[in-house]
Amino acid sequence: MTIDTFVIGVDVGGTKTSVAALHGENTGEPLVRPTALSSGADLIAAIAAQVETVAAGAAPEAVGVGIPSVVEFATGRARSSVNVPLQDVELRAVLSERLGLPVFVDNDATVAALAEAHDEQGRLDAHSLVMFTVGTGVGGGIVIDGRSYRGATGAAGEVGHMLVAIDESIPAPSRFPQPGSLESLAAGHVLDALAREAALAHPDSALGRVLVLRGAVGGPDAVQAAMDGDEVAAAAVATLGRRLGVGVANMINIFDPQVVAIGGGVSSAGELLVGPARDVAREYVLPGVGTATEIRVARSGPQAGVRGAALLARSELKRQNGEAR
Repeated sequence: MTIDTFVIGVDVGGTKTSVAALHGENTGEPLVRPTALSSGADLIAAIAAQVETVAAGAAPEAVGVGIPSVVEFATGRARSSVNVPLQDVELRAVLSERLGLPVFVDNDATVAALAEAHDEQGRLDAHSLVMFTVGTGVGGGIVIDGRSYRGATGAAGEVGHMLVAIDESIPAPSRFPQPGSLESLAAGHVLDALAREAALAHPDSALGRVLVLRGAVGGPDAVQAAMDGDEVAAAAVATLGRRLGVGVANMINIFDPQVVAIGGGVSSAGELLVGPARDVAREYVLPGVGTATEIRVARSGPQAGVRGAALLARSELKRQNGEAR
């Protein structure tokens, strides 16, 4: 098998599903449709229809699928799902039978990390990488020795649930995300709250004006205002970045990776988010650890999930054929 392998990637999200072909080094324009949420059967039918449309009568060698779920990778079963009706669904078997193709299923952040570990030509250029996806929640993926690390049950990479701040009395566990977890302190919904607090405290700021005009203000407003030069908004984004930096430091101390990539919707703030995260991470990393780690904005952008799913299909085909990565 060569790098010219024709595969298709599927990125299933809570609101939209993106499907694209990877032929050689080129990822085609994704076909994006609203995610069918009425039932698992309807979602599977919709995925199959999108794959067949993207294939356009050609014969892909395999399909890779990324889903917001804890996945038992060996079987492709969704053990638990968030925002999509796939709980306990044998997605790999059902979709493979429907399409008549090999199908590989993995967690969406795990496949996004795989995309980040490859360059634009689809060549592996980061053999060890940790990815943080900062959106509504905080997800993550881990690449070790050029392959996705999934752990014993397929659940590895839930970086949002590491505890980064906890009361010394150690309160009893509650619902997820736990108080003191990275997700509870640095997810996109937290930036919503920070934006509102900043707007109320600084009514003459850009965020304050948005609040008066619209009656509400959120994280995307903070990101946009910060990028437009508003210091109050930039401070709110930086607060989120500093909190994220503690989680980044933890992962560097554990894995000493070549790259830590920060993606997800909030990463559109770029260095306004990643700069503070990088500064705090360097303060909390053990001296001598992470000296070769690059902390950067994820470079795959909105196509990370769909491209990573396609790369998953290609890499698993090569592994089955006994080829080197």
